[in-house]
Amino acid sequence: MTKPSAPRRLGEQLMERGLISQDQIAIAVIEQKKTGKMIGQALVDLGFISETVMRDVLGETLGRESIDLTTVIPDPEAIAIIPKQLAQRLNVLPVSFEPSEKALVLAMTDIYDVMVLDRINANIRADINVVPVLATATEISKTIDQFYGYEMSVDGILKEVETGITDYESLEDSGEEYSQPIVRLVDALLADAVKREASDIHFEPESSFLRLRYRIDGVMFQVRSLHKDYWPAISVRLKVMAHLNIAENRMPQDGRIGMRVGGRAVDFRVSVLPTIHGENIVLRVLDRSRGLVHLDEMDLQPEALTKLKLLMSRPEGIILVTGPTGSGKTTTLYSMLSYLNSVQVNIMTLEDPVEYPIDLIRQTSINEVSKMDFADGIRAIMRQDPDIILVGEVRDKPTAEMAFRAAMTGHQVFTTLHTNSAIGAIPRLSDIGVPPDILAGNIIGIIGQRLVRLLCKHCRVPRETEEFEQIILGTDKPVTIYDAKGCRECSNIGYRGRSLVMEILTLSDELDELIATRATPLQLSRQAKIEDYKPMSEEGLKLVLDGRTTIDELSRVIDLTAGLK
Repeated sequence: MTKPSAPRRLGEQLMERGLISQDQIAIAVIEQKKTGKMIGQALVDLGFISETVMRDVLGETLGRESIDLTTVIPDPEAIAIIPKQLAQRLNVLPVSFEPSEKALVLAMTDIYDVMVLDRINANIRADINVVPVLATATEISKTIDQFYGYEMSVDGILKEVETGITDYESLEDSGEEYSQPIVRLVDALLADAVKREASDIHFEPESSFLRLRYRIDGVMFQVRSLHKDYWPAISVRLKVMAHLNIAENRMPQDGRIGMRVGGRAVDFRVSVLPTIHGENIVLRVLDRSRGLVHLDEMDLQPEALTKLKLLMSRPEGIILVTGPTGSGKTTTLYSMLSYLNSVQVNIMTLEDPVEYPIDLIRQTSINEVSKMDFADGIRAIMRQDPDIILVGEVRDKPTAEMAFRAAMTGHQVFTTLHTNSAIGAIPRLSDIGVPPDILAGNIIGIIGQRLVRLLCKHCRVPRETEEFEQIILGTDKPVTIYDAKGCRECSNIGYRGRSLVMEILTLSDELDELIATRATPLQLSRQAKIEDYKPMSEEGLKLVLDGRTTIDELSRVIDLTAGLK
């Protein structure tokens, strides 16, 4: 039997990475013997390595997450759990609290300090589980001073804003920024949107007030109305965070904000558009923990999941994902790429812009700055020896031609198209200018999808179907379905969460022949149904019969009357 290798020392790992030299380790060892400090702390105190780098290396060594507190949005619930005096004495910072799991994420300089953990557990509720993460001592001390002692609730901050004067210079990043209530107000609004699982945040100025709306589960909800006087300071702060030009208010601008909310990394894609009442700002919330969903966790019907995996097993050709904006096309594509991702394949993407970074996958943003469109990008990627190519969207003839050329030369290509159904993608590609003989034989499959809201399990109300609902459901007798009601668990909306409704059209030899002869969508649909093609409406009605959604919600995104006689 071979003896297990001893764990490498911290100094050896730092040397291997080229971060310090042998001489610097020798000096730190002497300092360690004199002061009794840990070797890592000695290296930091001597100025040989920064606290941030040491934090990340220690995190990797210990196999635990490290956290950069400079980009953290404070969680008032977490801060309320541990008093400031205790946090300062033990040099710890409560980062976030998840009530459903009773988990308190706690930033510490030594996650294995049993004495500190015992003191914390002795001062908090017994049912709370402490999840320690690594952070530097300097960041913890500075962040305690920033977060504690200031009002964090939106209502409290608004009262503070009413009695104070806005200092616009302090809205820029500085050590004392949390003394400015507008800074805390913006952070509190962003954190609130993420907690509510909003996908978009809309700041909409009117003539006399500012409207704040969230898009939750695909539907817009107004959450706040603020006085118009608050808007100049809020807009400046958002622009500063997104690294935009605060002096420019006549031209559209786009930027990005990266922060940690609730202990996890969240990006906000910022769009500024001038309107008659001022600049309208919309933030797209890109929560990596929600955006990257494993294929087996996408809540698909078993039959649909099997079809999807069979499509991906084909070595070459195009897979199209269709649907309107906000139907989850990007999430589906990322899930499929993550399923195929391994060191054995080279996956390359062209996106506008890159929403979620994924390890191993080479991702490229298409934008005006890069002076590269999708067609040019595909041409460049073809010289990078790819196995799988993701093209964000087929918008025009040059992009479509390059995508099909890639598929015809032995590559697997994934892309999206804006159409109402899977079968509707065929005439749409013909309209763009792709010849039928190229369409036939090069498309592996087409996926059509929508996102429907799911009923809240705590308050849904059962009832029997009416006559017109029985016609839609295809039954000749009353069945039990459910309506939305609204309760505390779902914020009185009646719905909570969304599910994917998907139709998958697998291109057979018979369908390819029909496409090559310019068959009509009706002819294609008849042949597809012979081959066991299930339209979205049929898949969605299964959710209604299972009591998971309503006919009203389903008809909001899918035409349920299309197949009725």
